[in-house]
Amino acid sequence: MTDVETSSLRRGWTTGACATAATKAALMRFWGGAFPDTVQITLPKGETPTFAVAHTDCGDGWAEAGITKDAGDDPDVTHGALIIVRVQASAGGIVFVAGDGVGTVTKAGLPIGVGEPAINPVPRSMMTEIVSEVAGDRPHDIQIKVSIPGGDKLAAKTWNPRLGIVGGLSVLGTTGIVRPFSCAAWIASIHRGIDVARAEGLPHVAGCTGATSERVVQDLHVLPDHAMLDMGDFAGGLLKYLVKHPVGRMTIGGGIGKITKLAQGAIDLHSGRSQVDFDVLADWAGDPAIGSANTALEAVTIAPQLAQIVADRALAQVQDRFGGPTYDIVVIDRAGAILAKAGA
Repeated sequence: MTDVETSSLRRGWTTGACATAATKAALMRFWGGAFPDTVQITLPKGETPTFAVAHTDCGDGWAEAGITKDAGDDPDVTHGALIIVRVQASAGGIVFVAGDGVGTVTKAGLPIGVGEPAINPVPRSMMTEIVSEVAGDRPHDIQIKVSIPGGDKLAAKTWNPRLGIVGGLSVLGTTGIVRPFSCAAWIASIHRGIDVARAEGLPHVAGCTGATSERVVQDLHVLPDHAMLDMGDFAGGLLKYLVKHPVGRMTIGGGIGKITKLAQGAIDLHSGRSQVDFDVLADWAGDPAIGSANTALEAVTIAPQLAQIVADRALAQVQDRFGGPTYDIVVIDRAGAILAKAGA
């Protein structure tokens, strides 16, 4: 999506930013003050948003506050979720704890160690800085417990189960800002999936353009869930990362239209950013009638041999441009039938 297209879309705030704001509100009450109605925090790049405090509670030796996440116009599954932070004294230093709806890391390869709450490094740093800011001369021995009620159900709609994060959501964000329809966030998830697969020692992973191709490829190669990378349209984001972080074997699966774009040299397979060249397909198949086809699937209906040509050329494109793993290509139709395979 271009800057012009996104300029009218409203930005939002990450779970990490919301947790940081909730931490500040809870600490203000914990250290003898009153809960504020709003809190202002400083994001990593210097922006200073203000958050309305949506939940407060306190008891003997603890205080908690909550911020309702506003993801702006991004279709974020955590939009509207309540991010709650409870603070209390710790035995020493700043300690992070996963509360209800926040996951725990169970697989290596993520930026947080196994057994730790799934609170990423930048949100941890932001919350640590807030403790220092509010504490003044007080000791910084604070336990920060982050909860997201209902987060376990929301996590089922994310990559967390495949990444080995169990029990809930991750507290994420590197800038504090959610940018609408962020390609960067999707690609970052692909990269974390590769990191986990490498840490697990998986010899074979797969990147697929959609749910149907993923099911077909997973069944074809009998791959575990955490070997399946939700590539979507971002073939380039996946393949470029694999060059520097290789896995032994990589299967790319998708519908005939997406794989045709890959065969023709595109690495962003979104319909708004790359198109099938039917004249090229006609030349490949030696059939001028294909030049007037409306879809790649129609072209294959005219010339069934074209599916194998596309698979072979997609494989050649990937091998020539990226090298690294052993690749194979699986091309399917809309019903999930395999039209062609190439490589491996």
